[in-house]
Amino acid sequence: MNRKILFCGLLLSGMLLAPAVSRAQEEPDKIALASDKFENNFYEALKQKGIENYDKALLALEVCRVEEPNNPVVYHEMGKNYLALKNYPEAEKAFLKATQLDPTNRWYWVGLYDVYYQTQNYNSAIPIVLKLTEWRKEYYQEDLVSLYMYTDQYDKALALINELEETVGHTERREMYKLQILSDNRYNKPEKEALEEAIKKNPKEESNYLELIYLYSESNEEEKAAKVAEKLQKEIPESDWAQVSLFKFNLNDNKGDEAAKSMFRVLGSDKIDRKIKHRVLNEFLIYTNNNPKYETDLDRAVGYFEDDKEINVPKEVAKFFFTKRNFNQAIHYFQKSLETSADDIETIELLLYSYAEDNNFAELYNMATQYTELYPTHARLYYFAGLAANKQQQFKKAKEWLENGIDFVVEDTELEAGFNRQLGEAYAGLGDEKKKEAYFSKANKLLKPGE
Repeated sequence: MNRKILFCGLLLSGMLLAPAVSRAQEEPDKIALASDKFENNFYEALKQKGIENYDKALLALEVCRVEEPNNPVVYHEMGKNYLALKNYPEAEKAFLKATQLDPTNRWYWVGLYDVYYQTQNYNSAIPIVLKLTEWRKEYYQEDLVSLYMYTDQYDKALALINELEETVGHTERREMYKLQILSDNRYNKPEKEALEEAIKKNPKEESNYLELIYLYSESNEEEKAAKVAEKLQKEIPESDWAQVSLFKFNLNDNKGDEAAKSMFRVLGSDKIDRKIKHRVLNEFLIYTNNNPKYETDLDRAVGYFEDDKEINVPKEVAKFFFTKRNFNQAIHYFQKSLETSADDIETIELLLYSYAEDNNFAELYNMATQYTELYPTHARLYYFAGLAANKQQQFKKAKEWLENGIDFVVEDTELEAGFNRQLGEAYAGLGDEKKKEAYFSKANKLLKPGE
């Protein structure tokens, strides 16, 4: 493309201001030369910026600035290059100059906003964003809410959030901000009254109930929160969110059956975030540990997470029971976990520990020996096989598994001592007192090297 034609196009599109009027009185050849000088350097600046040579771009733009000191486009381009170099003071000066020369161009104000936002100068950013709302009101009002929050101007933030809720609806971020504001006692009392009134006027607006439940819960008014949740369920029976609150209140009141019903509504809902579902399951898990009659409900609840790609829920439930020394339940959920993660060595080891603690030595032996085929150099599997064989008085098998596995122990003194102790048990069962004492002695030295 002819560069002259392209440059004319840029002039027509408003990217560059026309040369100063005084040029009209100069000689034609002088005008052409000056125009070429500006044009050539401006293109050079664009080219250098495109390949991230911001310093060189600024050198070319400085020539343009000398040629046309009142051209806002030059200052805008300088601002962008200074911003890329993180030279914020110079970027601010350049964008300010551009806005002074042409306050009607939105992008000059956007550049200035970028400077203030990147430098976290939020107080200076607020008047700029207020200016930008002249062009795109709702878009920049969203930014304005955040800026009010960053500068602790909660009154203004809350007023703007309420306005946006009425005009454009709710967003997750604004909901979060609103809850943060309303957790402050200075704001939540009048807001509670306003929400109570809003519910009377429009009993089918779900969000008002949810905010009021949160406020009452935050101020430890659980009974009032429960009544609001019950009212929500009555007015909007299809509301899944009501069940989240009712679940919590029913658990607190030790109403396990009602809590389970609410839990299943929550877990089956497409509207409720997975994090909340995890929280509900965790609370029911703790409740079940103290109320074992709900183990069947817990098992059903865990089934809702079988497609969870981020968290292996059965494994986490199993680990909970393991730490509570409820090994029967731990075994059940470790087995469930292995159905989808068959080669998870941590789960395998924890399952074998659980069998050992549960005195289920027959199953421990079967599982440990099977997994040595999958992990033929994993020492702990041989240890469990030897331990299980000893407990079943199969001393010859125990000796073989332990002798085969001890060479795989690497920098694990406790495990090595365990092998030696179990070998001592095996030789004791085989009637070899000399080797029994030798292995017991070695185990003791490993555990108490100073003695």
